[in-house]
Amino acid sequence: MTSQPLVGLPTDHKQIGAHPFLAVGEKYIRAVVDGAGAMPVLLPTLDPALPLREFLRRVDGVLLTGSVSNIEPHHYSDESSYEGNLLDPRRDATNLALIPLAMDMGVPLLAICRGFQEVNVALGGSLYQKVHEQPGFLDHRERPDDPLDVQYGPAHDIALAPDGLLARWAGVERVKVNSLHGQGVRRLGRDLIVEATAPDGLIEAFRHDGPGFLLGVQWHPEWRVAGNPFYLSIFQAFGAACRERAERRARERPPPRAA
Repeated sequence: MTSQPLVGLPTDHKQIGAHPFLAVGEKYIRAVVDGAGAMPVLLPTLDPALPLREFLRRVDGVLLTGSVSNIEPHHYSDESSYEGNLLDPRRDATNLALIPLAMDMGVPLLAICRGFQEVNVALGGSLYQKVHEQPGFLDHRERPDDPLDVQYGPAHDIALAPDGLLARWAGVERVKVNSLHGQGVRRLGRDLIVEATAPDGLIEAFRHDGPGFLLGVQWHPEWRVAGNPFYLSIFQAFGAACRERAERRARERPPPRAA
């Protein structure tokens, strides 16, 4: 038996008062513990960035979290950023480099909301900066004045790809999820396969067409994960992939030298 797998969570860079902070929302950390059965460790998003390869050698999975910030648009288009857009260049620099490296090293990746968008951009895709301003699309944003239970409550159905992972875990082809995002996938990144779509056709989930575990979702399955069987199944599958990597790393570790 191995110990709990280690799951790395890159941090957000936040200014709180006069001081900069590096932070991860507690709900993501809680979901790693309660949903994936893993031990969370934080990856500080510093400038210059820490050695990512060394960090990835030491963890068994990576969770790319949601955030109030957005990816700077110069990473995926020639559009200007709109006035008032909250940005986090340190997180962009860390995660857009980390994603292809983690894939190359076989580290399982679960990506949520901003993290979902980061994967798409890292693999050459693009985003809508404001989905709600695009003809034919719904407004997928939450209302910030609502209580959290309402913001994170069921918002709309998604259609699950019949041959996909999510449909297998859910046991149905349609589920209801929350919706708290202003941006969304415009052009899908390389080798990504659609796992779910919203009623307006917006991509809500994808997986990578290759070895290893890479799943991205636009909604927030971390929210009270233990009380939602579908959300829990996502974290449990991620946790299983992390444990497989932990066991493989344990087998490959050289035995200790005799005294």
